[in-house]
Amino acid sequence: MVKELDEKAEALPDHVGWRLWQASRAWQAEFAAAMRAAGHGWFTEARAGLLGHITRAGMRQSALIERSAISKQAIQQLLDGLEAEGIVERLPDPQDGRGKLVRYTRKGLDALRDGDRIKMEIERRYVGRIGEERFTALMGALRALAAGEAAAMGEDAGAEGEVVESK
Repeated sequence: MVKELDEKAEALPDHVGWRLWQASRAWQAEFAAAMRAAGHGWFTEARAGLLGHITRAGMRQSALIERSAISKQAIQQLLDGLEAEGIVERLPDPQDGRGKLVRYTRKGLDALRDGDRIKMEIERRYVGRIGEERFTALMGALRALAAGEAAAMGEDAGAEGEVVESK
C-alpha cells in the first residue's frame, strides 16, 4: 500500500529568499554559458564564485580566503586550476615573504572584459523582459538590501549605498 504523502504536505511559503535564490541561479547559469560560448571554456560557476572576490588589481591569497568564505583547501584547488589555465598567477608578497599575491594575467583580464560585456547584455535582456522602470526599481531595491547587509557587517558601501565589489 502506498501512502499519499503529498496530500498532507503543507505548501511552502513563497518568500523573497527563494525568489532571490532562483533569480541568482538563473543569472549565474546564463552568465557561465555565455562566458563559455565567448571562448572561455575553463569558466565554471565554481570558478566564478572565487573570481568575483579577486579585485582587478589583485590581492593577498590570505585576504581572498577570508573574503570568500570558502575553505582554504577549496580555494587552493580552484586557484591551482585557474593558474594552470593561465587566468591568474600567484607571486611572492614583497611585504611578507610567506604570503602570496593573486592577480589576473592578461588572459584573465581579457576574460573579465568579456564578462563585463556579457553582464550588460544580460541586463539589457532583463530590461526588455520587465521594462526600464521596473528594472530601475529592482536595482534600487537590491542596492538598498545590499547596503543594509553591508552596514550590518561593517563593510564599505559605494555610491547610492552600493556594496563595493570586484564583480
